[in-house]
Order: sequence, then structure tokens, then C-alpha cells
Amino acid sequence: MKLTKLIFLFSVFIFFSCSDDDDNGVSLRDEAEVYQENQAEILDYLQTHYYVVVPNVGNANYDRIEFRDITEDSPDDVVPLIDSEFLKSKTITQNEIEYTLYYLQVDEGAPTEYQPTFADEVVLTYRGELLDQTLFDQAINPVKFDFPSDGIIKGFVQSLMEFRGASSVTENEDGTLTYSEDYGLGAVFIPSGLAYFAEPPSLTQIAPYEPIIFSFQLYKGILADHDGDGIPSYYEDLNGDQVFNSEDNSNRDDLLDFRDPDDDGDGTPTSEEIEVNDANGDGIITIDEITFLDYNNDGTPDYLDPDVN
Repeated sequence: MKLTKLIFLFSVFIFFSCSDDDDNGVSLRDEAEVYQENQAEILDYLQTHYYVVVPNVGNANYDRIEFRDITEDSPDDVVPLIDSEFLKSKTITQNEIEYTLYYLQVDEGAPTEYQPTFADEVVLTYRGELLDQTLFDQAINPVKFDFPSDGIIKGFVQSLMEFRGASSVTENEDGTLTYSEDYGLGAVFIPSGLAYFAEPPSLTQIAPYEPIIFSFQLYKGILADHDGDGIPSYYEDLNGDQVFNSEDNSNRDDLLDFRDPDDDGDGTPTSEEIEVNDANGDGIITIDEITFLDYNNDGTPDYLDPDVN
């Protein structure tokens, strides 16, 4: 199977999270203060806009969410986003700031399909725009992203984690794919602290500290095992903060655990120090399908115990 891709040229930059460092010699603004401003802007937007789903005759899998201003000429039955039954929110804690992330869940996706974590891969189409509806990026044909490898911004990842993909897919004669219509359909309204903050990509119209919107169609979530050791990558986030960093490195070598096929550095691959049994044969390994061996019964599983090999 091949995956047809169409992305604006600058899309390779758009999802990368900005650095917290001040590389330009400009004093960074206070994150909490910026968040309060962004949240006021987002709430105003949610109160003054509604959404419609617009079909795309050129791509049956791209029924785009479109946002419109509420005016005196709007239909009488329009519902502001803030009052929509599909608007949801979740709390994201970062730098001791509790962010409220609003997302629109028009369709969660097929309940039988895998729900991605922060460490996984997804296949989707998307549209990125500013609050004034300026388009800064889009992919109208399915593209695949690996969250940790591609550096996808936190606010977008956290919203996609609330969706599932389509229940079936068909390969067409030209090699493109058509997904069943039960894919995840939604949007997210992201404060800059969960996006690019002071350093948006230079090839976009995004200003520093500007909130953004992504609408999307999630076709597939894919469980990732980046080092192929049999342990899903999300489980190798040792402190559970949903970020891979130096704290997620059991043997303090050059590889974080989710990319290290020998987590304890004892010379025996992790895959040989655990037992994996996909009991239901669904191709998705859950933690209850892994036996973590502990040869010396010291409470530390063998794959993290350098004294056992």
C-alpha cells in the first residue's frame, strides 16, 4: 500500500515545537500571562463562532470543519461553539500552569479502533488556521505522523489522543486509500504555550504568542514500539509525564528507553527479558499481555535489572 500525500511545502516545519531558549536575544514573556490572554481570545472565539461540516467533492475522506462568525444574518438555530454538545476540554499541566485545552469532538471515531497515546503514530488530514481564519497549513490527503519523532506540538497531540480512527480502509486502483466514514472528526483550539509560544515557524503567518486552530480527520491510530523490543513506547515513559526526556533512560546511555533495545544495558535485548502474548490477536500489545520476568525475585524486572542477563 502506498499513502498519497499532499502538503504545503512548509508543512515539514509546522508541527515542530518551539524551544524555550531565548535564541534571538529577546526577553520571553511570562507564560502564565500569555496563557491568560490566549484563553480570553479563545473563549471569545468560541462564543462568537459556530461550525459547519463542509463536504469535499475532490476527496470523500475530507469533510472539512468550517468555522463561521455569528452575525445577525446567521441562521436562527446556530449554536455558538461554547454551547455545542461536542465541545469538550481537558486540563494540561505544563510549567506549573494548568492549561484548559478546548477541542471539538464531532465524531470520536470507530469505538473498535485504537486510541493513540502521546507516543504513537497517526494517519490524518488536517487544516491549520488562525483565529481570523487565515490558513497557514493543511494536508487534504492522508499523511502519517510519528508524534515523538516528528515533534508534533503538544496541544495537537493531546487533542488527537481523544479520538479513534476509521473501522475499515480500501486500497484503490491508483494506490490511494479510502477510509470508512466513521473516522474521527474534530478540531482543537490551542493556546500558544501548547503550540509555538514565542517562536512560530518562520514560513507561516503565525505571530509569537498567538493561539491557533487545527481541524482534522483522524483515520488511524498506530501503536508504536520505536525500538522493537516488544514494549509499547508509551509504557517507556518512566515518570508518566507524557514527555520523553533524560528521566526516561534507565541505564543512562545515549538512548532513551523507548529507542533502546537493551534498556538496562546488560547485553541481553529487552525482547529476551520479557514475554509477549497478543492474547486476542488484534495486533495491539497491551501491558496485561506482557509478562515482565524477574529471575532473581528482587522486585526489579529483568529488562531493567543489569544484574540479570
